[in-house]
Amino acid sequence: MVQESFPVVSEGVPELMIDQMDWKIQISPQSEPPVFTLKGIGYFEEIMSITNSNLSYELPQKFEKRIGLKFNNTLLLCRALTHRSFLNEHPDAIEDNERLEFLGDAVLDFVVGAWLYNELPEMPEGDLTKYRSALVHTEQLAEFARKINLGKALRLGKGELQAGGKTKTALLCDAFEAVIGALYLDQGIDAVQNFILPFISNALEDIVSNHKGDDPKSRLQEIVQAQELPIPHYVVVKEIGPDHSKIYEIEVVVGDKTLGKGRGTSKQLATKMAAQDALTNLGYGIYGQ
Repeated sequence: MVQESFPVVSEGVPELMIDQMDWKIQISPQSEPPVFTLKGIGYFEEIMSITNSNLSYELPQKFEKRIGLKFNNTLLLCRALTHRSFLNEHPDAIEDNERLEFLGDAVLDFVVGAWLYNELPEMPEGDLTKYRSALVHTEQLAEFARKINLGKALRLGKGELQAGGKTKTALLCDAFEAVIGALYLDQGIDAVQNFILPFISNALEDIVSNHKGDDPKSRLQEIVQAQELPIPHYVVVKEIGPDHSKIYEIEVVVGDKTLGKGRGTSKQLATKMAAQDALTNLGYGIYGQ
């Protein structure tokens, strides 16, 4: 092991709080590709590659630029993208992403729950819980990860890489949660909300519209027709916000009676929410079950 003082970080490596740290570089020439460990004040250690051309993963600073984020502490993002299999093959690294995954899971539960609470003021607790569960489910979070091609930036051991780890659902879900945990530590809850809300807003519309073939609007129509009542009509009662970020409020009316209300970022979503609210008010559960 060769060890030498090094005043700057070499080209291609993120600037990791250089102004606050007295860096030393430990070069491991036996590694493929060669790696070095950055050590500095605050007990930070992280492995980065000296040569970019042989990397099996996208560098963190390229990843954050691609997805529109900018971390103050790039080390947090590095760790969020580091699977334990990489750590097994590079023991100089001090931490994988599992602790950040734990934190990100809790942060996501809160952010998604708070958003649903405010977005769906008429929905009962039981249905809010089901929607939250759907939005933070493993498959859904993995889909979010695929939308930003998170697998491209994951640091995996050779065995996991050869086994297709960059596309595994569970691994992508865990890494997405870790990135959320890192973002929370780096910039706080507001940054997490700004990053995640476009994902969950679009996903909620898809969940409501295509929840395993169950459609609250169709279910409501079946119920009222079975009772020989008029066909439900959906009325836009309010539009809130600018054109690029509008919120719609819709009521579903049967005869002269309003059965339910809904809000959403599109008329389609607000209509589905109004139908679900009507089903709930009529004594049916989520999706009319």
